[in-house]
Amino acid sequence: MANGQEENAALWGKTSQSSIYLDSIPELALDGLLNSWTHTNSETDPWWRVDLLKVYRVNRVTITNRPTNGLRINRAVIRIGNFLDIYNNTVCATISTLADGATDTFSCGGMKGRYMIVHIPGDQKILSLTEVGVYGYLAGNVAVDGAATQSSTFMSWFAEKAIDSNRGLQQYPLCSSTLNETNPWWRLDLRDVYKISKVVVTNRNDCCAEQINGAEIHIGNSLENNGSDNPICAVIPAIPAGESYNYSCGGMEGRYVNLIIPGDMKILTLCEVEVYGQGPVLKRSFVKMQFNSRVDLTDPSLGSVLADKGFTNVTLRWSQTPKRVIQKVNADKSESVLIIVQ
Repeated sequence: MANGQEENAALWGKTSQSSIYLDSIPELALDGLLNSWTHTNSETDPWWRVDLLKVYRVNRVTITNRPTNGLRINRAVIRIGNFLDIYNNTVCATISTLADGATDTFSCGGMKGRYMIVHIPGDQKILSLTEVGVYGYLAGNVAVDGAATQSSTFMSWFAEKAIDSNRGLQQYPLCSSTLNETNPWWRLDLRDVYKISKVVVTNRNDCCAEQINGAEIHIGNSLENNGSDNPICAVIPAIPAGESYNYSCGGMEGRYVNLIIPGDMKILTLCEVEVYGQGPVLKRSFVKMQFNSRVDLTDPSLGSVLADKGFTNVTLRWSQTPKRVIQKVNADKSESVLIIVQ
């Protein structure tokens, strides 16, 4: 996922601040203008906050300083968290200094939180912000760690653009798209099996909203027919241009999420696909084995022996204690031990 393609989640949030000087309201930090800025009164511990409305994994925060009196932002603290009490949230970064009108980026490493707060500890402080950006993705969206592919690709509308945490509503091409073809499909490999509660699909905003009509969402573990033979979670009758619709999958288990539009002369365009659920789901396998060994295979060291052979993430339990069968090879050689695991 390229950070440069993430959307500013703050734009969809609700802003507030500790006080308002004249008409310098908190929303001015999200208006996209460099000639306006927020402004608190001179007070103790002034703060500005954006409620992202949902819990995000925040990768980075950008701050643009006011064009005059920029020294006021020195030692401001950026916090991410789920608490209205500022100091209960985790520190992402401290702004040691930032030049007048300058923009800097602060890495938050995927910190989880609904709120992003900027505050300046101390007495008789003023907090002014020209622009603020909060970039990341919704916590719980397992699609962002997956791998995407599709039946064909129109120009640079690659499959990965449907899982880049950008709903593609601001500029193009930030969506995936196939060519005009028969039964176009898009597939997400979650890399592990998940219990999927819902899939969120965002339709394109520029034109052709009807092209999503009739798309099927499949979930399962098979790659037969490119994954389109897996069970259907939902059929998409229609999604208005630029809208995101949720489809409940009720805990269906699967490694692959497929979208396909059945029929001839179809184009499948996806501006974002989000997948929410629990997992990875661990699967148990029971294997009947026969070993020819002089080593006691009930010993815990068997796990390391298997690891040396390439079998990792294995938990060993005997349904029955292995039987030791002594076989005489010949009188001059040591005994072989045949252990049968039943």
